[in-house]
Amino acid sequence: MFKSRSNFRRVPASHQPKPEWVRVRAPGGQNYLAIKELLGDLNLATVCQEAHCPNIGECWAGGTATFMLLGEVCTRGCRFCAVKTGNPKGQLDKDEPTKVGFAISQMKLKYVVLTSVDRDDLEDEGAGHFARTVEVIKSKVPGMIVEVLTPDFHARPELIKRVVQAKPDVFGHNLETVKRLQRSVRDPRAGYQQSLDVLRMVKEMDPGCYTKSSLMLGLGEEEAELLQTLRDLLAIGCDVVTFGQYLQPQPRHLKVQKFYTPKEFEYWQKLAEDMGFLYVASGPMVRSSYRAGEFFMKGVIEKQGFQQKLK
Repeated sequence: MFKSRSNFRRVPASHQPKPEWVRVRAPGGQNYLAIKELLGDLNLATVCQEAHCPNIGECWAGGTATFMLLGEVCTRGCRFCAVKTGNPKGQLDKDEPTKVGFAISQMKLKYVVLTSVDRDDLEDEGAGHFARTVEVIKSKVPGMIVEVLTPDFHARPELIKRVVQAKPDVFGHNLETVKRLQRSVRDPRAGYQQSLDVLRMVKEMDPGCYTKSSLMLGLGEEEAELLQTLRDLLAIGCDVVTFGQYLQPQPRHLKVQKFYTPKEFEYWQKLAEDMGFLYVASGPMVRSSYRAGEFFMKGVIEKQGFQQKLK
């Protein structure tokens, strides 16, 4: 059904500088500076900063921000991630949901994404904190579209249900890579089936909630493996998928095996769209909370709300 792209020009990553298409301008602009100052005053973290996201200037200037809840120290150690790892020993800012809600009420945001480090040290792994933050935002800023990008919570149904019941508009959880590479890329406590189970349960608990996952390209995956991953996501009802180029944050992290070309990213976007995903964002600098996808989701969600009012 899909033509092979084995004849695409491969760009070996070893001993080569980053291609031109994975370079971005330094962040700036009035809204970017205002958000940065406010977050500093409230001692809040965003994954945009902590994970060194290349799109930080574009997103903040355009009215999108991704807040990182539950502190800055992750209990897991994925080999692709720039976020600090360690043991927070149960430390938690219980006022964080209120602070985030206040910050968002002061910002010119249209769409907010809530993500977090993994907190295996907490009894509920942070699910209640996620839920409270969604609830505060919904009460303080009615109409704000909220996406959560959560850890796997070890696929515990009661924890996933707590977040789903807070009524986020989009529930995201990332597979990150294909099944074969899970053990070499992600922390051993994560897993391919475990992540699929999270997304499956969300749909079963609330069929009206949009589900979303993201894949990094350039870690050594094969085309057939990516195709099977897309089939697996569709089989559990995943609505949205994004593809982005993996970039090595620091020398201690996994090396890039391949830089995909823009043409190859277009190929995967078209392929996934033809397979039936509601929306696909694909490009070298696309990340799981990339604003282009958010603009689309905003339109879909608002349209659905309008149609509900007509019934």
